[in-house]
Amino acid sequence: MVEMLSPLAPVWRPGSHGNLADGTGVVLSETQPGSIVQVAAWPGRDEALVDAVAKVTGLKVAGPGAGAFSETAAAFGFAPGRLLVIDENEGLADRLAAVVGIDTGSVTDLSHGRTALRIAGPKAEWVLAKLFAIDFSVAAFPVSKGIATVHHDFLAQIQRTGADRFDLYVFRSFARGFWKALCHASEEVGYEVI
Repeated sequence: MVEMLSPLAPVWRPGSHGNLADGTGVVLSETQPGSIVQVAAWPGRDEALVDAVAKVTGLKVAGPGAGAFSETAAAFGFAPGRLLVIDENEGLADRLAAVVGIDTGSVTDLSHGRTALRIAGPKAEWVLAKLFAIDFSVAAFPVSKGIATVHHDFLAQIQRTGADRFDLYVFRSFARGFWKALCHASEEVGYEVI
């Protein structure tokens, strides 16, 4: 496995920051999965694509917005016929390509082009709502749901992976700028970088 230098290295400041009067509102981290892959179905092949992802990862995704995750993998639909699939291990793109096949859709390895971030804690919804015009309440954004949205020029694909935890995937080239925005938005509630 090749160790990649995080794009966050110049701005990475572990520890507690911001307004900690009421404790730590959120914990911010970089998760560094081994694989981040986008799969897209050809017209009429959505179900075959979902079945292929399930065969490789064990995760069944019902469609746009729907998702699933385990301790080692995650997947969510973010547009019709398109899924983002994440695995702790490298090589997911090759494993998916072998099962998806050219008659079903396409597989694109985004592992070296995305940075994976996590925000967790009782104020995670509050902080994310400051950055995105999305209702992050658990009723509107249930556990395993995923979306693709933007904050100014930053594309973010977001999946809720716990009651108060979200995983975010951003372009590697924008990761440092997005990280700074996320930290700034978290100052009000106090945050810890781990």
